[in-house]
Amino acid sequence: MQLTRYTDFGIRTLMYLALSPERETLFRIAEITEVFDLSPNHVSKIVHHLGKEGYLQTVRGKSGGFRLGKPAEQINIGQLVRILENSLAPIDCTKPYCRFTPSCQLKGMLAEAVDAYLAVLDRYTLADVVSNRDELKALLPDLSIPVLEI
Repeated sequence: MQLTRYTDFGIRTLMYLALSPERETLFRIAEITEVFDLSPNHVSKIVHHLGKEGYLQTVRGKSGGFRLGKPAEQINIGQLVRILENSLAPIDCTKPYCRFTPSCQLKGMLAEAVDAYLAVLDRYTLADVVSNRDELKALLPDLSIPVLEI
């Protein structure tokens, strides 16, 4: 099973925020796009979605931005994946229509596999994902030093 980039980028965004829970200033979309080299438009949609779902607290306006909407310990990875993914169906038997569909047993097996996949993710929180905080932080660029483009 492969997650969409949307979900991947949503999880990365939350991981980044969870690495600095004590930070007083709000995070900005430009910061996320710079750290992960992502499209601002894409990140805006993800941040909006995560805000609507309560994973982020968003503040509009000139000094606006966002932060985690709840502690990392309360953000379940399985639930997050369910919310961010449009579909968790591993195959689409309708395009093109498969003649085996009425009697196919593979659909049930794949549904069982997806359930098992989500059951594993349900055992973890965002706090678990960033439990190696120091190692993860060491991999991030220092955004306080301006990057010179050549």
